[in-house]
Amino acid sequence: MHEAKKILERIKKAEGKKELWRDIYQECYEYALPQRNLYDGYYDGGTPGQRKMSKVFDSTAINSTQKFANRIQSALFPPYRKWVRIQPGNEIPEDRASAAQIELDKINDKMFSVLRQTNFDLAIGEFLLDLAVGTACMLVLPGDDEEPIKFITVPQYLIAFEEGAYGTIENVYRRLKLKNSTIQQQYPDAKIPPEFQKLIQEKPDEYTELYESTMYHEDDGFYHYCVIWKKGPDKIVHRTYETMPWIISRYMKVAGEIYGRGPLITALPDIKTLNKTVELLLKNASLNIAGVYTASDDGVLNPQTVRIAPGAIIPVARNDGPTGPSLKPLPRTGDTNLSQLVINDLRMNVKKIMLDESLPPDNMSARSATEIVERMKELSQNLGSAFGRLISEAVLPLVSRTLAVMNDKEIISLPLRVNGLEVKLQPTSPLALAQSNEEVQTAMGWMQIIQQLGPVGQMAVRIDRVADFVADKLGIPAELRTSPEERQQMVEQAQQQAQQMQQQQVEPATQEEEINAQAQVGSQVG
Repeated sequence: MHEAKKILERIKKAEGKKELWRDIYQECYEYALPQRNLYDGYYDGGTPGQRKMSKVFDSTAINSTQKFANRIQSALFPPYRKWVRIQPGNEIPEDRASAAQIELDKINDKMFSVLRQTNFDLAIGEFLLDLAVGTACMLVLPGDDEEPIKFITVPQYLIAFEEGAYGTIENVYRRLKLKNSTIQQQYPDAKIPPEFQKLIQEKPDEYTELYESTMYHEDDGFYHYCVIWKKGPDKIVHRTYETMPWIISRYMKVAGEIYGRGPLITALPDIKTLNKTVELLLKNASLNIAGVYTASDDGVLNPQTVRIAPGAIIPVARNDGPTGPSLKPLPRTGDTNLSQLVINDLRMNVKKIMLDESLPPDNMSARSATEIVERMKELSQNLGSAFGRLISEAVLPLVSRTLAVMNDKEIISLPLRVNGLEVKLQPTSPLALAQSNEEVQTAMGWMQIIQQLGPVGQMAVRIDRVADFVADKLGIPAELRTSPEERQQMVEQAQQQAQQMQQQQVEPATQEEEINAQAQVGSQVG
């Protein structure tokens, strides 16, 4: 119990630091992701089915955010494609690398087969929506026989975390509400205290707030996962993991901050201005349609009850003098054309920041392979440093955690560690291949130049390594390639065949020479 209180104190401090980000995150969700907004009080007692788009007058930010998530998913986590490859690390000797690669390819195929049985594609889509704001969170846990791995995207509103050395996330805390009757089902290994058990039996349909804590312990090198009953406080669940079950990625991070800043934060001024401009334009349009009128104040109308709104009547002493009309429309104000120009500029800015633009446009003719590569190159350039952070905080930890869960469930047998030395992970997504393609083109261009230098220049190229270099960069499976040993055997067989052919050509010539010599001897004797 004493340890549980200490954990709750750390959670309170972490949530206090997270509260500093509340205003900016809340605005991003209000204008761009209203359906995922938990800052509106829904989690803390809001009514299900409540309106979440009352402040939205323009849907550009909503649509661009969805396209942002779709583009990142198709570029880094394309469904029904292998977007990473497990390869032997630098510690594996070269003579064993080919055999190891064949076995690792089998594990790689097994991993993606398991992923297709899970909700990964759905979870990663929600994960990338939160990433547009700045911080995305996912929990990867062992599943059942039907779904071996559970991928749970958790709204970052419920998450607070602490960084360790070198900016890595070590401690993660989560608030969650569970129905009393489902607590034992969700946590079969839970040790529920008597007073909590009594509460579950008496009020099974009510909800109880719990805290999840995942903390790294340096003394044993494990991640300790706990579930704490806040009112106890008691640790009702305690588990240990070799790998971090949480996948937390920041789009970009400012020095001294631990939470991320996404493109929505950059686009937020334009989004708010655009939303307000559209709101005013709609109000001006309604005024122009219904009109506002002035009426002579003859003592019948009460000026206090008249409001400026479409169809309103404003009492005045006279309309154009004593002979003027009793009812007259007000002159229309506001330039709708100018407003439309401002709106178009703001929409273009929002789309540009959210990577919601294509080159060339999507509505043109069918895309070629070259065009797709160029699109990926353009996307990688626009992502900038965010691409490297996505690889290090999302792609690689996801695969490492997935392999660890599969190994624990004995779906695979991975005796080597995924640490870059024994086993390394090579991204093979379209976005990663676009960058690898540049390296391949550079190498092939260099070889063309070398070939023009003649035999001396050609000696600078290790022809036997070129094929492996290109295959590795393009992610070609090892089963489609010959090993160095097999290539050496082929070379030796070719040399033997060449020698045999030479011998076969030499033997008839020798026989002919012997016949000619005998004929000359016979003629001389005659």
